[in-house]
Formats: sequence, C-alpha cells, structure tokens
Amino acid sequence: MRKIISFNKDWIFIKEGNSEAVTIPHTWNAVDGQTGPEQYYRGVCTYQKTFKKPIMENNERCYIEFNGVNSSCTVILNETKIAEHNGGYSTFRCDITDYFQNENNLKVFVDNSPNDKVYPQRADFTFYGGIYRDVNLIIVDESHFDLDYYGSRGLYVTPKIKDNNAIIEIEAYFTGKVDEVVVSIDSVIETALYPTFENGKGKVKETIEIKNPHLWNGIADPYLYNITATLIKDKRAVDRIYSRFGIREYYVDSEKGFFLNGKSYPLHGVSRHQDRAGVGNALTKEMHENDMDIILSMGANSIRLAHYQHDSYFYDLCDEKGIIVWAEIPYITIHMPTARENTISQMKELITQNYNHPSIICWALSNEITLQGVTDDLIENHKILNDLVHQMDSSRLSAMANLFMLETDSPLITLPDLRGYNLYYGWYVGDMEDNDRWFDDFHREYPNVAIGLTEYGADSVINLQSPKPEKGDYTESYQAVYHEHMLEMFSTRPYIWGTYCWNMFEFAAAGRDEAGDPGKNHKGLVTFDRKEKKDAFYIYKAWWSDEPFVHICSKRYHDRVEPVTEVKVYSNQSNITLFVDGKEFESKNGKHIFKFNVPIHGIHKITAKSNDLVDAIEIEKVSVPNPNYFASPDKGKNWFDEPEITEETGCNYLSLSSTMAEIQSTDEGKVLLDNMMQSMGSKVAGGMGKGVKIPKAMMAVVARQPLNKLLTQAGIELDSDEAKKLSQALSKIKKV
Repeated sequence: MRKIISFNKDWIFIKEGNSEAVTIPHTWNAVDGQTGPEQYYRGVCTYQKTFKKPIMENNERCYIEFNGVNSSCTVILNETKIAEHNGGYSTFRCDITDYFQNENNLKVFVDNSPNDKVYPQRADFTFYGGIYRDVNLIIVDESHFDLDYYGSRGLYVTPKIKDNNAIIEIEAYFTGKVDEVVVSIDSVIETALYPTFENGKGKVKETIEIKNPHLWNGIADPYLYNITATLIKDKRAVDRIYSRFGIREYYVDSEKGFFLNGKSYPLHGVSRHQDRAGVGNALTKEMHENDMDIILSMGANSIRLAHYQHDSYFYDLCDEKGIIVWAEIPYITIHMPTARENTISQMKELITQNYNHPSIICWALSNEITLQGVTDDLIENHKILNDLVHQMDSSRLSAMANLFMLETDSPLITLPDLRGYNLYYGWYVGDMEDNDRWFDDFHREYPNVAIGLTEYGADSVINLQSPKPEKGDYTESYQAVYHEHMLEMFSTRPYIWGTYCWNMFEFAAAGRDEAGDPGKNHKGLVTFDRKEKKDAFYIYKAWWSDEPFVHICSKRYHDRVEPVTEVKVYSNQSNITLFVDGKEFESKNGKHIFKFNVPIHGIHKITAKSNDLVDAIEIEKVSVPNPNYFASPDKGKNWFDEPEITEETGCNYLSLSSTMAEIQSTDEGKVLLDNMMQSMGSKVAGGMGKGVKIPKAMMAVVARQPLNKLLTQAGIELDSDEAKKLSQALSKIKKV
C-alpha cells in the first residue's frame, strides 16, 4: 500500500559558492525579499541531499513530490536529469525508481531569475526563490492512482444537486492493471467500479446518488463528505487514496449578487498573500492556521487567494471553515507572448490539483493583465484559458480581475463568467466617492452584467497617526476612514456580487520604498508579522462579525496636540458609553461607528463600555507634535497644521496647486505632464506604474486633482529638486 515519507530534512543549500544546512520549507529571500528597495537576489541556487535507497518491494515505484519550488527548477538524481518544472506555486512529481543507487545524490537547481517564459515576472510582490513547501517521497505499487498528470491525485468528484438528491460524479485514473476500483463515501455507501484501459492507463467513471444530502453551506455549516477509493488487484488492495467533497450549488445575479444553495449570501471577502515577516513564503501549517483564525475573527466569509496557487493545506482549511474561494494563476500585470504555454500548464495544475475543494467557486484567468494595453495575442490567450477552464471543469465559473484603468467596453470584460474590477479611487487617484460613481455608472450601463470589486485599499504604516487624515498620508487614521466609506458603499449596492479588501495582511513588495518602511505593501489590515490589527480591521469586524466587541481607535496616537480630540469607537453593539478618567462622559446609540469630542489637558484614561464589553486607551495633551507620527520626519511633513500657502494665489500662471485639467489645457503644460507621468510611473507602487496606459474615463478623475497631491501620492516630496524644477517650469506658463 501507499507510503508517504517526509523528505524535508538534511538538505544542503548552496548560494554563490556558500553552503549551509537547511530544512525544507526554505526560501533564500526571507530577508532581502522584504527589506527593499535594493534588488533582492534573483538567480540560481542549489539544494542538495544524499540519502539511502528507501526500502521497497520489487513491484513498487517511488515518486518524489515537490509542493512548491519558485519559480523554475531542474531535478538531478545521481547525475541524471529526471525532471524540469516551470511554475513556482504548484505541485509536481517525478518517478525516480529507475535512477536509484544504494547511495543517492539529489540536486535541485532552483531559479527565480527574470525571464520571458514563466509567470509572474512583473507584479507588486516579491518572487521568493526556494523550495518553500513540503517535499515527500511517495512509494506505491506498480498499479497505483495516477501521479503523473499535472500533479493531480487521480480522483475527481463532481457533486450536482437534482431535486432533493445529489448526483455524485466520480472519475478516477490509474496506472497499471487492476481488477476493480472500490469507492466508499463516509464508509456507508460503497460500490465496485470496473475499469477500462488504454495505453497502460486505467479509468473508471460512475455516478452515486445521495438522497437528502447534507449541504456544504458556507460558514454556518461547512459539511464535508469523505470519499475513499481503493485499487483491487488479485483480490488484494494495492493502493488507496482519500479525499473530501462538499455538496453545494451557487449562482451570481446581476441585481442581487451571490447566492449559495438558493439563498442570498453576500460575499464579505479579503485577499491574502501567503508570506509573512521573517520567513517569507516558507510557512508552517501553524502559520496557515493562524492566518485563517485572524480572517475568521474579523467576520469574512470569502477569500481571494492571490495571485497564484496557494498551499493545498490552506484550501483544506477553507473547506473546513466554510470559506468561499476565488482561485487564480499568476498570469499578471504584463502579457508575455512567449509564455502562453506556461499560462496553460499553470491553469491545468491549479484545476487538477484542487478540483475537489468545495470552497472554490471559480478559476481566475488573470489579474490586471492589461497594464500596458490590450493586444490580439492577449485576447487570444484569454480565450484559450477560458475554454480550457470550461473544458476541464464545467461545474465552476471562469473569472478575471481587471485593472481599474481597463475600459468597460473591452471584450475582456464579458469573456469570463465572472468579472471584477480592482479600484483604488481614494488612494492612488481620485476620491473615495469615485468608487460609488464608478459602480453606479457601470450598473446603469450594463445592468445584466454581474460585477464585483476584486481589489480596493489604502496603505498605512501602523505608527503613523493624524487627527486630520488625508489621502496619501499613510496613516492608520486615513486607512480606517477609507474603509468606513467602502463598507457604507457596499451596503447600499447589493448587485456587487463580492468584495475583496486588498489586503488582509501586509506583504513583501521588494520594489516599494514608502513611508519610511521599505520593501512592503502596507495595505494590510494586519501587520506583516500578524502581531497588530490596525483600526481598519475593527470596522470590518463591526460590520461582519457576530462576536460582541468594543474597540477604541487610534490607540497608537498617544501624544495629541488638539485641545479637543475625537475619540472614535468601533463596535457591533448598539450603545457605547465613554468614560474619561473614570467619570461618565457621554453615552450614544448607533451602529458600527461612535464618535465623541473630548476636551483634553494632561494625561487621560479613556474607557469605552457596552454592558460587559470594555476597551481603554491612554492619551496625553502635548504642545509639540510627535515626529514619529509623520511619514517623512526628515522633510518635516506635518498633518497637524493647515497646509502652508507658499505659492501666490489668484495669479495668471500655473503652479503645483493647479489641477491637472488646468495644466493640460495648455500645450506647454501638457508636455510637462506627459514627461512627469513617465517619470512617476517608475515610482508608483514599486515601479508598477511604468508603462501604464490611462483611459479617458480615468483621466477625467485625474483631471480634478491638484498636481501637488499627485506628486505626494507618488512619493515625490514637494520640496525636492524634482518638484522645484517642475514648479519653476509651471510658473512660466500662463493659465488659459
């Protein structure tokens, strides 16, 4: 019978001639991939291991299984190349039986260097190199369930609901001759299936009916059935595999949103990257479990697993907890005509390896792939992937997350079954209210097209605080205000089938250098190390979670210069009473958000109560702002004061305070802006803005913005040489 042996220990890792002993999972970018903005190491490193031939019967085969090697690798056993793999997020295996010696030397050459063949190559996250998920040896009888087809396990279960019953379609594939395949469900339903053979491969296909099935019903009741499949040869069981499945049905309505098992089920979602501080992407099971616990505690019921295939263990957790999952491949940011085959192979791996997970509702084709425009080759690639998804899995939807600058009349919008937009109004461009306008306009123009919000967010560095938060200041305060607005916006638009906050956790983005904390994307509601929940986390908890709580915002804003300070409380309770230094200050009824204006002098203890629920903070009135609350203390940026007027107002010449529309209305100004936008592109989001093509609809939003706001957002200080030169050039151009 099948034996699975962990192969994680006793590896030697070699980088640039230096070697060290390591245990898998391992990445060589756990430090430099998280600190930025210097280029992290991208190249070829070697993992080496010596081992004795495992004990095997004469009729057995041995496979080596890699569950994640980023991003390309070559496997050499005893100086013979036995496998190559391109794709850093999926499982692959190879049969090593015929290459064994008594003493064996295994080398794995791992390469995360830039190329034009393997996705991803340009994206706002770190491409960690290494063997960062488990490695196993799998010893099986010569007749065994298939281990060769795109990393699958050889068993596919497709439940379909018919009236009050469920029809379970079962397909199994195997290698070698067997007499029958015995399938049992929960050790209650058991049936023997008789295979057909072709070219040494066997197959069975059958349906089993379950009367009055127990449905997989999301968070409330994520019921799972257990299925066992056994190969019988000469009246003896020679191989056995296990899986789980859930019985559910769902659909998306363009007016009413997402439905699960016939009932409205609004998707309250977050996005998740797999890495964390100090370990990169080499996570333990306990770390995956910790992520899930945090997500559930906030009240989310759906996760977008971005931007690649995640660890199979995390999909298992989603099944067990009732989480609805958006799964996708890393076909992202820029289309590479030379990498079409890689998108196809990664999609095949994603589907075959995760087919039985009831949590997954869609296979996403790409993310923000139109950054540099839409070409015929890009559209053809998507058509191929869309057809492939439907061919391989008719029970699920194809999906696509679109760049917020993609025109809504693009043929890519309606190509997949499910579509979403990634909108960042209120952060990268425009105002928070532009999100409302965008969805209202889209729904009015395309009332029969279901639309979701697959990304939205605002960066915050947790120590940055302000009583006057504004877009671009990177404060925890502004991030909270931004998400307050977004949640209100969702609540009045039920046609939005799902929303996915970007991001649940901060993550590494080696190209970024922002707000004094380089190498990270700071949009997470929770810090990179998972130790601190930002205020924005709690406004979601107030809307989504049934767990009673009270949270006072701005705990990290201790030193306050304003004589009357706002104390804001998030809660899912209906009444909050505020106490100042032990005395009742005010009691308010409300929903989600409670605001109190408190005069301060000296040090105060502020307590918020609702029945037995209590939260408290300490604040202090100071005369001088705390410089630790500023994003750029060396530049003296200060949100506590009103902006200083340094340019003459009411004059006939342009300035940094002029709007983009005012500047673009002049020929000289338009040339200046074109040059500036090209320069800014390399600075925005770690260089992700380079080569962006901005459509007319977005330019209308950009046109309302003052230039100085856009410069600040791009990380260009207004007293920098770059900004001063631009200011001087503008001052010579007359307004129209």
